[in-house]
Amino acid sequence: MRVLVVGGASGIGKALAAEIIDRGGEVVLSGRRQEVLEQAVGTLGDRASWVIVDLADEASIASAAAEVGSVDHVVSLAADHANGAVGDLHAVDIRKAFDAKVIGPILLAKHFAPSIAVGGSLLFFSGVAAWKPAPGLAVMATTNGAVAFLVEALALELAPIRVNAVSPGIVDSGAWDFMGAGKESFFAETARANPAGRVGTPADVAAAVLYALSDTFVTGTTLHVDGGGRFA
Repeated sequence: MRVLVVGGASGIGKALAAEIIDRGGEVVLSGRRQEVLEQAVGTLGDRASWVIVDLADEASIASAAAEVGSVDHVVSLAADHANGAVGDLHAVDIRKAFDAKVIGPILLAKHFAPSIAVGGSLLFFSGVAAWKPAPGLAVMATTNGAVAFLVEALALELAPIRVNAVSPGIVDSGAWDFMGAGKESFFAETARANPAGRVGTPADVAAAVLYALSDTFVTGTTLHVDGGGRFA
């Protein structure tokens, strides 16, 4: 299994890459920063490589597709947040968020679909904010929601290539470390509210991704990996 992982140099993406390699697969990590990609590949071993992909730049995507060649799956975890009250939002930040979650994935489909092997798939990341919106998260809710509709449309248009999404909830992936000492109480509160009784781990999300990649009867589907958090 050869998988292109967009945004896979850290957190959930790196955990997914490591799991694919542990199962005997090959991973091509991609993102905008060469030094970050090189560092990640250095820790993953000789079945990992890297290529520059900027989801806001179609030429970058086309070039990467030509360089990478045939793959079994393309997974994009990319995100570019534009959080805040609507009155404080700037158009340039909103567009970056849509580039990462909606426009970029469409262009990945455009340029990589011809190179996806029989039985292969595209998988994009949505997120719990689409099902549990909150003040200050209008852009995040909208872009994540768009992913869920996008995979349904692409699953029909690109068939027999499969197209799916994974929608994580609150996951201890390192993304919340900016909260400092407040992270522990935030996680504890989240765990109490979640039906599953805990926050997620990168391994939880990686398992869902690997299921979506391997089950050839699953397409046009969004898998919720949120511990029931969208209901809490």
